[in-house]
Amino acid sequence: MRACVRGNRTHARFTMGVQKLTFTVAITVISRACSLRDRALGRVGRFAAGAAPQPAARHAIPSGGGLLDAVHVRPGDGPPRAALLICHGIGETVEHWRPVQNLLAAQGIASLVFDYSGYGRSKGAVDWSQCEQDAIAAFAFLRALEPGAPASLLGFSLGSGIATAIVERTGPERLVLCAAFTSFRDAACSMGVPRRCAVVLPPIWSGEGPLRRCRIPVLIVHGERDRTFPVQMASQLADWGGRNAELVVVPNHAHNEPFYRPRLAYWGHVVAHLAPVEAPCSAAGVAAEA
Repeated sequence: MRACVRGNRTHARFTMGVQKLTFTVAITVISRACSLRDRALGRVGRFAAGAAPQPAARHAIPSGGGLLDAVHVRPGDGPPRAALLICHGIGETVEHWRPVQNLLAAQGIASLVFDYSGYGRSKGAVDWSQCEQDAIAAFAFLRALEPGAPASLLGFSLGSGIATAIVERTGPERLVLCAAFTSFRDAACSMGVPRRCAVVLPPIWSGEGPLRRCRIPVLIVHGERDRTFPVQMASQLADWGGRNAELVVVPNHAHNEPFYRPRLAYWGHVVAHLAPVEAPCSAAGVAAEA
């Protein structure tokens, strides 16, 4: 019996080791390849048309013995009406998100975007538990930067899994999931990994448990033309969120378009969710721009 227990523990440790290694290698390779592609194509740092630059500051956030690179952007014409931590996707760094931050700041929303350990200027290696700890540290940092503004959490693509995983440990005012998936394994299969091979991937970042337990407002925004994660995934997330969840499917938007070409047709829904009473973007205005 003891030998059997020891054998099971050894097998479990081996499986966990394989899953960690697979995760680290896959995320590192994909993230760097995507970042290099976007830089080569000039997709990094495109500002929204007609949006004036907003005050920005670079920060180093302590996390896991290292420092995370982060950019904080706030409105230039007064205190923010809300603050937002953005957990970005697999192929991005903070430079990809400055145009979105600029657009949000113009609407009165302060935001903080950070790079996970092993991304961009942030030191360390990519690890799923460290990604979660990084997001928790960044959220606390945002609250210290903007103590007078209600702080919310947004996850985009890969970041949607991280944001959902930490929502119960951070206590945000609201949760926003953009271009989201139902679980990490589901995401990998949607991107072409055969289901029978998914066992080598960690069984992490399922939205079902956290969303069923969630008691704060949840907004799920998904592009109609998202070919990375189908709209059905967003619908499933909304079902798990129940009465607290709202699903918005934005016409004519592909997976990466929200940060490649940020527009109020997409981000206006997020602004209205974060500051519903005084949101400057009416539903009619958003619909007209779409």
